[in-house]
Amino acid sequence: MKKNYFYLLLCLVLALTGGFANAEKADRDKPMNVEADNMRYDDLKQTNVFTGRVVMTKGTIIVRGARIDVRQDAAGYQYGVVTAEPGKLAYFRQKRDNVDEFIEGEAETIEYDSKADNVKLIKRAVMRRYIGATLGDETTGAVIVYENTTGVYTVDGNAAPAGQANGGGGGRVRAMLSPKPAASAPTPPATPGPALRPSLRLDGVAK
Repeated sequence: MKKNYFYLLLCLVLALTGGFANAEKADRDKPMNVEADNMRYDDLKQTNVFTGRVVMTKGTIIVRGARIDVRQDAAGYQYGVVTAEPGKLAYFRQKRDNVDEFIEGEAETIEYDSKADNVKLIKRAVMRRYIGATLGDETTGAVIVYENTTGVYTVDGNAAPAGQANGGGGGRVRAMLSPKPAASAPTPPATPGPALRPSLRLDGVAK
């Protein structure tokens, strides 16, 4: 009950501060492009395994890691699992819809589901929101799940089963939330100057 209350409270705070709003809606329909040192394709299972300095792009989405496993189902939906090199973090970035803002995430493992249209950051997970080039918000935890269609995300500070080491978040969720910029006051209209009147004199001489 306490965990559910915390999630509701966190979502409320994010809504008041601007939060992580919707990602670029067209990304889910864009083709997935991958660059890597090696690739292994299984036609029967409809899977691709890319290894070695892997970079994946899909619309505004950019993903980097040591390995990406990509699967496509019969309906054409794509699923990707990105794994980082030992001791490092995989990387994810996506533009928000209709604004100059970006969502950026890092974790040891990143899962992308085009059918559910969400991204899951697993172990030592970090998610940031950038306004232009300026950091707006940052959240860390063991597991972060970001729902692209709604802009809602949940953070679990310790997702590991009881008795096991936590998922890399230190057992606690940490968030840095920047206040929403205050709306600037409207500029008052300029005071009109004195009205111009035609002169009946030219160089001091009456016309």
